[in-house]
Amino acid sequence: MTESIHAFHEASNIFDLDEATPVQWPCMRPAVLVSEERKALRDRFASAGNKAVQDHEMLELVLFRAIPRADIKPLTKELMKTFGDFNRVITASPERLLRIAGVTDIVVTELKIIEAAAQRMARAKIMNRPVLSSWDALLDYCHTAMAHRETEQFRVLYLDRKNTLIADEAQAKGTVDHVPVYPREIAKRALELNASALILVHNHPSGDPTPSDSDLIMTEKIQTACTALSITLHDHLIIGKSAEISFKSEGYL
Repeated sequence: MTESIHAFHEASNIFDLDEATPVQWPCMRPAVLVSEERKALRDRFASAGNKAVQDHEMLELVLFRAIPRADIKPLTKELMKTFGDFNRVITASPERLLRIAGVTDIVVTELKIIEAAAQRMARAKIMNRPVLSSWDALLDYCHTAMAHRETEQFRVLYLDRKNTLIADEAQAKGTVDHVPVYPREIAKRALELNASALILVHNHPSGDPTPSDSDLIMTEKIQTACTALSITLHDHLIIGKSAEISFKSEGYL
């Protein structure tokens, strides 16, 4: 029995797990088998990288740290079934995650660390750089930060005279199909930052980036406010699950 426990004693200094931490998913398979499977998956990832593992296996790798002594395959399967894919699990709200049996605050924290790291890495590629010449990196960041959100979020990217990104700010969060936006507040913030141009970005949780009538009206109001202050509105991007729409490319701006 002692040998089996040691087989599952994995590094988890971040969380200082208590030996008595309850696990909702009981280990229905031999502990030695589970330990061997974990090692095999880690070795495969270490030798061949991201392309060598599937979505559910990547999630298992993440959960290994949060749940060091248990068979996490049932929990992984339930999370993938509930949310659909790895990205949606990582970006799901803590409230929804905690509804899944076996998901603890420790699990949520581990998932949110992965989400934050992905967003920070993508954001680093565009901050303080000319955005218009780094368009692909900008789109990658927007998809990483917003494509898998369950509710709408509206962000404004503020640029200086050289079109360098000086601020990326979330203006509002909404429901699954609506987010409140205030053109005057956006224009006021641009003046505070001494911004010369803007790029608007928001997501459609439905996955379809096609603009709604309210999207078009709201963009027109923001453009009017910007024009009055000699601020350029470069574009408005709507981010879907796997595609995006540019108002400028589509002729809306």
